[in-house]
Order: sequence, then structure tokens, then C-alpha cells
Amino acid sequence: MLRLVNVRKVFNAGTVNEKVALDGVSLTVNDGDFATIIGSNGAGKSTLFNCIGGSFYVDEGSVFLDDRNITYVPDYKRAVQIGRLFQDPMKGTAPHMTIEENLALAYLRVAKKKSVFSRISQAERNMFRERLALLDMGLEDRMKQPVGLLSGGQRQALTLLMATLIPPKILLLDEHTAALDPATADKVIELTKRVVQENHLACLMITHNMHSALEMGNRTLMMDSGRIVLDISGEERAGLTVDGLLEKFSAGAGRELDNDRILFSKIE
Repeated sequence: MLRLVNVRKVFNAGTVNEKVALDGVSLTVNDGDFATIIGSNGAGKSTLFNCIGGSFYVDEGSVFLDDRNITYVPDYKRAVQIGRLFQDPMKGTAPHMTIEENLALAYLRVAKKKSVFSRISQAERNMFRERLALLDMGLEDRMKQPVGLLSGGQRQALTLLMATLIPPKILLLDEHTAALDPATADKVIELTKRVVQENHLACLMITHNMHSALEMGNRTLMMDSGRIVLDISGEERAGLTVDGLLEKFSAGAGRELDNDRILFSKIE
């Protein structure tokens, strides 16, 4: 379980460029929750992920993972239990290393009783191959090829596999299909659903697509000006339309949503 309590983060404090990125955010994500997050640019979505992942320390408030206070735990230590995918397919993998070497690094980093200097056994290689085959992209027959030769969609699928070889406590998906073509994005989305469901992962997914925000997972959050202005699930969410979501955003934020990218997704 992930829990944020009154988290606040201000950039460039005390200057003309001061920006309140997170403004007293409190959030609980239970095991098995799959929450989509939507909001305009600058709403605080990626900053929220950086706060959870430990990219910076918060100015106020606390972050807990399974009731352990990780507020001042550095990012490289949090990464053992927090998986993350970025919008850019080039992030998350080492392009000059082979598919097998990338998988080995990801596996050894989080495997208990293993060192990053350990050797990968044949049984572990076979496990990598079996997991790659589940992606249905033919990557199991290319394990000795550099990752830099893969397409963007293949790299995102590989990064998703790397992040979940040993299931993390929580998975953060930061618009991980935004840079992909529609057909590839759909494939990665379906793969994401399967991986999250099979591993019963807690997951937070940032999206600009309002339909995806309502259709994926079991919960939808909307952010504005560093605050969570809407958090819906259950029957309320099940019967909600995109227009209804916009109305609830207006009520919670005190203004209408004005992000063209999000609004254009309304007609998809």
C-alpha cells in the first residue's frame, strides 16, 4: 500500500519563478488498485510520480510504502520496490546492451539474495525467454541483440517486462504509450492490463486520454494546480461519461478544463 500524507513541493521558492507543484496532496493506493490520473500540463502529475519515486525530497508531508516511511529514502533504494515507465521509449533501457543483459540487470537489482555482480543461471535465462515470449513480439529469439535495434513499442514492452520481472510494490506509468503509433500503443496498453492483473499490482497511470482514464483500472484521479480535485471509483465511476467527468472536474477545480490535448481525446 502506498500512502502520501499532506505532501507539498515548491520549486524556486521565494523567487519570481516560484511554482507550487504539489499542494498538500494526500493519497492512498491499496494493493490491487489501478488508478488512472488525468490533468492539464503543470497540474502536478509527473511531479507526483517524482515524489513517489524519490527524484527529490518533499518540502512537507510524508510518503509511506507498506507503512514504512520512505520520505527520505533515496530514489535508487526505492527503485527496488517501485517500477516506473516513462513517456520516452528511450528511457528505462541501456541501448548498447543486449536484451538479455538489460533483463539481467533489472532482475539482479531487485532479486533477494542476489548481487548485481552475480551471474545469471541457465534457469534464469530460460525464465527471461519465457517471459519475452509472452510479449508476442518475437523478442525471445533476439536476446543477444542490442536493445538499440528495437522499435519504440518493443522497447516500451521490454521496459514493462523489466519493471515487473519481480513484481514491485507499485508500478508508475507516466504516459508510457504517448510516443507510440496508435496500433503499437493499443498493444502495449493490452499488455499493461494483463501484466497488472496477473501480478495483482498497485498501479498509477498518467494519461491524457479521457476514455482511457475511465475505462482502464478501477479508479480515476484528476489533478489541477498541484492538488487532487477528483478521486472516483466503484459505481460512481462505472456509470460516468466523459462529459460527466468534465463536469466533476469543473466542480472540484472551480474552473473548466482548458487543455486542448485532453479535450480532443473526448471525441476519440
